[in-house]
Amino acid sequence: MNYFRKWLGTTRGSPPRVSNIEVFWSWVGAFLGIAAVAFINHLFFEGTDYVMMIGSFGASAVLAYGAVRSPLAQPRNLVGGHVISALIGVAAFKLLHGQPWLAEASAVATAIAFMHLTKTLHPPGGATALIAVIGSDKVHELGFLFAIIPAGLGALILLLIALLVNNIPRTRRYPEVWF
Repeated sequence: MNYFRKWLGTTRGSPPRVSNIEVFWSWVGAFLGIAAVAFINHLFFEGTDYVMMIGSFGASAVLAYGAVRSPLAQPRNLVGGHVISALIGVAAFKLLHGQPWLAEASAVATAIAFMHLTKTLHPPGGATALIAVIGSDKVHELGFLFAIIPAGLGALILLLIALLVNNIPRTRRYPEVWF
């Protein structure tokens, strides 16, 4: 019975709403971060076999600009989580692409385990691992380069924008820790 009681949650209630200024800076950071990755994609990679924008960067933007103090949003997690997960996702696809369901499950589960082991847990990394498996032929043709472009380079761009924007207001500080 205790097991099912856990499903009810706690009585703490929902977290408090952030201030309007926090909403503003989260919006500015997310806009500039995603715009920078999208612009670089448009400028350098459009019409090539490379991609720069992946869906998991949207979730990274939530953490890097909307939850700047979260341990999951710190530079080591942001960059390391994407790169490690991309490597694992590509390996899972290469080894198990004949069994897509197994490749997908293995990629995400193994990415989580390795992020834990390397202290780089970043929830969007799970999506990056999955994208490496379920992505288009364009993604699959990149092979392990997927870990560098888009996963690593895109995460570095998001990090650069986070450093620039998140330290403008006095109420914010980013990062909390580097390593």
